[in-house]
Amino acid sequence: MTGAAALPEVEARIVGAVGAIAPSVAVVRVRRDRVRRGWRDGPGEAQGSAIVLSRSGDLLTNEHVVEGAREVRVHLADGRDVGARVVGGDPATDVALVHADAEDLSPAALGDSESLRVGQIVLAVGHALGLPGGPTVSLGVVSALGRPLPGSDFIFEGLLQTDAAINPGNSGGPLVDLEGRVVGVNSAMMPFAQGVGFAVPIHAAVRIVDEIRRRGRVVRPWIGVSVAEVGPDLATRFALTPRSGLYVAEVVPRSPSHRAGIAPGDVVERVGPFPVRSVRDLLEAMSRFPVGSDVEVEFRRRGLLQSTRVPLQETPPPPPEAPARGR
Repeated sequence: MTGAAALPEVEARIVGAVGAIAPSVAVVRVRRDRVRRGWRDGPGEAQGSAIVLSRSGDLLTNEHVVEGAREVRVHLADGRDVGARVVGGDPATDVALVHADAEDLSPAALGDSESLRVGQIVLAVGHALGLPGGPTVSLGVVSALGRPLPGSDFIFEGLLQTDAAINPGNSGGPLVDLEGRVVGVNSAMMPFAQGVGFAVPIHAAVRIVDEIRRRGRVVRPWIGVSVAEVGPDLATRFALTPRSGLYVAEVVPRSPSHRAGIAPGDVVERVGPFPVRSVRDLLEAMSRFPVGSDVEVEFRRRGLLQSTRVPLQETPPPPPEAPARGR
């Protein structure tokens, strides 16, 4: 197939993908009190996009779109404007579930974000800048996989990086492949860069939404260790191999790791089937298992490979802040 002959085919696929996803993209309008979050001072009114998940009114969007919402309304692709409520959200992954007071919606087809490849063509769809006339579309490629978001606490899932333009109002909208299947949720852009946007992988977003449906909140596993990556300095100090695993600096008394026999000085190399070389590896590996399950953990102690089974416990709440003392 020649390049000239292939171009109309690619254009047809893009047009087809947009036609497939457009009925499943909604506008989310939020009224809220002013919210201070990091360096952002949220306005009293905000607007973003959302992805229809079910005919009965479930929509997927970003948590930052609906954070602090006092009132939520959803404008659907068929012209209906309806009230909605926030079922739950997760700031760590910037995912939220919204339920609209409507039936007979058009659910989006979901793709496989775990099989994406760098260089694959994707489309960012959403209601950029709140412009009337339906969703807007930008074209790009998957620039990188498993990216952290610079300057954030996003640690549980790697993000999709894309050069498809993500503009204000796109947040919560779909990143789709050429079949019109959702592979990500548009989440952020870098204002100081060109062609650098980020999306939450759809497999991660769906897992978060399922947990919100079941529990009303997101529960994350905890094993009760403080760890450090084995870099050159740590390797030299303790006669370890660099990048060999995670050095256990501290074990919380009566924690799952303590009960399983893990001790300070051990080097964790594997959690379940997943090798761990960084703190992010450990967090992502644990996120693959439900709280309450027993997970095999392989570690080295004085050079000898050992294994134990560690029960995953719900992350305990932080201790309450001590009241401020008067002078």
